[in-house]
Amino acid sequence: MENARAYRFSSRNEAETGRLAGALAQHADPGSVLALDGDLGAGKTTFSQSFARALGVRAVVNSPTFTIIKEYEGSELPFYHMDVYRLSQEEADELGLDEYFYGSGVTVVEWASLIPDLLPAERLTIYIETGADGERQFCLTPSGERYERWCIGLRENGVLA
Repeated sequence: MENARAYRFSSRNEAETGRLAGALAQHADPGSVLALDGDLGAGKTTFSQSFARALGVRAVVNSPTFTIIKEYEGSELPFYHMDVYRLSQEEADELGLDEYFYGSGVTVVEWASLIPDLLPAERLTIYIETGADGERQFCLTPSGERYERWCIGLRENGVLA
């Protein structure tokens, strides 16, 4: 994976996290992959829930920690929500998770750094850090032209720094 420019977003609350998720969801198309990482409690699931709502998912979206993957119908695209925290690289490979990455939906992978060999080379990696007073710092690193365009567009619209 090439070293891409990193983009930043600060969030003081869930509504601001939802703003970022909604802005990203506007760019989503079949085969889009968002790879989320950050400490426990950093806001990966909150981001995923906001992203799903922005895609038109009406069902309750919760962490797929024990089920590994949950599939949802969005208004235009399927949404695949993965949590690979409890999986080894080998187990993830056996489950065929990579098939979702090239399917007709949008995939968000929580704890994505645990399955680096399965992730597509082109993806948007989002690292979330918790700061003072519950503030969240999002660092977005696009890999691939599609995701670079997303980030440039969001920067031009004042969403990303």
